[in-house]
Amino acid sequence: MEHRKLGNTGVVMPRLVFGTSSLGNLYEAVPAETKLAICREWFTQCPMPVAIDTAGKYGAGLALETIGRNLRELGIAPDAVVISNKLGWKRMPLQCAEPTFEPGVWAGLKHDAQQRISFAGMNECWEQGCELLGESYRPQLVSVHDPDEYLAAAASESERRRRFDDILDAYRALGELKQRGAVRAIGVGAKDWRVIQAIEAETPLDWVMLANSLTIYRHPPELIAWVASLAAKGIGVVNSAVFHAGFLVGGRYLDYRLPARTNAEDAAAFAWRERFHELCREWDMPPATACVQFALHLTGVAAVALNTSAPAKIAENVAAVETLLPTQFWLAACERGLISILPARMTDASD
Repeated sequence: MEHRKLGNTGVVMPRLVFGTSSLGNLYEAVPAETKLAICREWFTQCPMPVAIDTAGKYGAGLALETIGRNLRELGIAPDAVVISNKLGWKRMPLQCAEPTFEPGVWAGLKHDAQQRISFAGMNECWEQGCELLGESYRPQLVSVHDPDEYLAAAASESERRRRFDDILDAYRALGELKQRGAVRAIGVGAKDWRVIQAIEAETPLDWVMLANSLTIYRHPPELIAWVASLAAKGIGVVNSAVFHAGFLVGGRYLDYRLPARTNAEDAAAFAWRERFHELCREWDMPPATACVQFALHLTGVAAVALNTSAPAKIAENVAAVETLLPTQFWLAACERGLISILPARMTDASD
């Protein structure tokens, strides 16, 4: 597994970042022993330092607790792991049967979470995240999580402007964390890349995490050009949710919701997936490998983040990062209208 610098952050990490939403019980309650096996496989399958991405939102802090506990149980040295913590969701007491955030998405939680995007909120989430991780482990990378959702909740344009000011205040807090040496780099994690672009225009960023936006299924040319421009400025890019919440590899969820074939946009997604899987079958190629290779080999992308709830999938995810696909596969994907651009790195028969 190749390690690379994340932009100009000085942080060196593998091209595969391990996502941890499954440790927070995304879609299902994962047994503790399975979570420990997942963490063990990270260090078995990937050279150190291993990179982990997490968030207070993942299971209302459950993922952070699980990471800290399992790293200690496995005897992992703090310098053997790069931890990214996306801030903006704070654990709160659970006061009803189900958490109030993202109903139906998280399973078996004992806490709730509320969005806290502000100067004070960032500091609260930072302190709580460190407490949940426990001694020895501290995130080197932090970011504002879900600023797009925060803006989307605005009831008016004036409220949206006020909320955008809250986001800029949040970056003042992150800037102070970086200035005093508590973290090495500050960034943003969001699904709406236009919001990331708007933030990057207003405040310095060291890195960004895209989700659901730069994938083999969805890759608008203006986004491809913007990501390349970020790389030119030394801003590291991590590409996540490249399966659209598992949908592209056969899962039930599309972008963290259940799609309906009666919906025209969802029906188009189902049709695209059927044609994509047909191409993969012809080439005896796992769809996941094609998704990962496309998402990784676009100009400016430093790494992909992949999450799984199955320990055995860790080795498959590593293989998906390291397996280059034949040029003819990508040309066939272009000819069938599945992609509109060729990835920057491919193999051909002479390789």
